[in-house]
Amino acid sequence: MKGILFLCVANSARSQMAEGLARSMAPAGTKVWSAGSRPTNVRPEAIAVLKEIGIDLSHHRSKVVAEIPTAEVDAVITLCGEEECPLFLGKATRLHWGLPDPAAVQGSEQDRLNAFRATRDEISKRLKELFA
Repeated sequence: MKGILFLCVANSARSQMAEGLARSMAPAGTKVWSAGSRPTNVRPEAIAVLKEIGIDLSHHRSKVVAEIPTAEVDAVITLCGEEECPLFLGKATRLHWGLPDPAAVQGSEQDRLNAFRATRDEISKRLKELFA
């Protein structure tokens, strides 16, 4: 893989965490992006739980798919769980990692952070397998 795109709807949680994790784990020379069909803002919980493991997302912003250089993408990983995933019309291998949206978790701050940690850890596990 030379270019990986992580797609979600809001590009605020799962795809942002996947981008940050993949940038730290991918083989040298691999380009990594994330985007959404209806981008919003990067969730502070996503920034916080990646900071816990030494990855800085504070400079990230949510992006629309049209901002991504489609000719450089050869793998697309959708991360949508219960919502409808955005489409990528470029030529690429497609994988689907349906994960529940941690941003949808209600409850205390600790409950929400734990949901983001669980998603972070699951994405990390899958990326280790992908890059092995």
